[in-house]
Amino acid sequence: MTTNLVDRYVFTALRRVPEQQRSDIDRELRASIEDAVEARLEAGESREAAIERTLLELGDPDRLADSYAGRPNYLIGPELYPVWRRLTLMLLTTVLPIVVIVVAVVQILSGDVTVGDVIGSAIGTIINVGAQMVFWSTLGIWIIERTGAGKDDLNRPWTPKDLPKYERGAPSRIQLAANLVWPATLVLLLVLQQFAFTEVPLLDPANWSFWWPVLIVLVVLKGLLAYWVYRAGTWTRPIAVVNAVHGLAVAAVLLYLLGSDNFFNPAFTGFNDVPVDLTGWISVATMICVALSIAYDIGDVTRKTVQAGKGLPAKIPGSGNTYA
Repeated sequence: MTTNLVDRYVFTALRRVPEQQRSDIDRELRASIEDAVEARLEAGESREAAIERTLLELGDPDRLADSYAGRPNYLIGPELYPVWRRLTLMLLTTVLPIVVIVVAVVQILSGDVTVGDVIGSAIGTIINVGAQMVFWSTLGIWIIERTGAGKDDLNRPWTPKDLPKYERGAPSRIQLAANLVWPATLVLLLVLQQFAFTEVPLLDPANWSFWWPVLIVLVVLKGLLAYWVYRAGTWTRPIAVVNAVHGLAVAAVLLYLLGSDNFFNPAFTGFNDVPVDLTGWISVATMICVALSIAYDIGDVTRKTVQAGKGLPAKIPGSGNTYA
């Protein structure tokens, strides 16, 4: 069930307004839209055309929200501020994680490093590269705004077609990217722990004959499942069933290996000369964590599927309204 055009417009505007102001602005904005639409209906326009022309006159809901909230945008003017915000968020949430992973892999393959070295390098990369991304995106937009070069290409006119579709449970592109990055990272770590981090692999190398390839295939399938959900735009019963079967398969592999003491490498003694017994409480704790996490994932997907099937609305805090 998808929200109508007016609901989508109001929702988009309200999400950038302080919660304590949403209720009043919700009523005011809806009344303003309805009055404008009624005036056009009396002039002979169809309701669909009247709504679209009204929203076109109101303009980009992000800019409208900024005017309601009274946010001053001094460094980047209000005309290009939404462009700068979207560009910066894309760099920090999509490009930066990829850069961190690449830097970590290059460092691992370049020589003898410890886990602490890799973590420290990752933190340094996040701080330095993140600051550079924010600085250069801000400087670039500032130059464009002051010179006008390329301004028309960036600041294209907003239309109602640009409104996101607020469908119950539909993941965004950022959520899809995150759901794909984690499986890739897990596969990468599984492979690298065999050759890096410590002189002796943490996980049992004997499993490369069968179990580790099976686990890699299951992790890749999890990424494909995330893409399926994104393409479907919602949670469905077939997705929930496949997710449950997948979760049980992962649990069966991991719990079998942990329960039979074939998960951790028996030759592994510890990190940096600190002895660690991986056959004792660590294996038991890992089994409990695996069981709980997979049970939670299956339950969470099932819950989302039931809600999507019933078309249950999502309540927007402070607005007094619900949106499908």
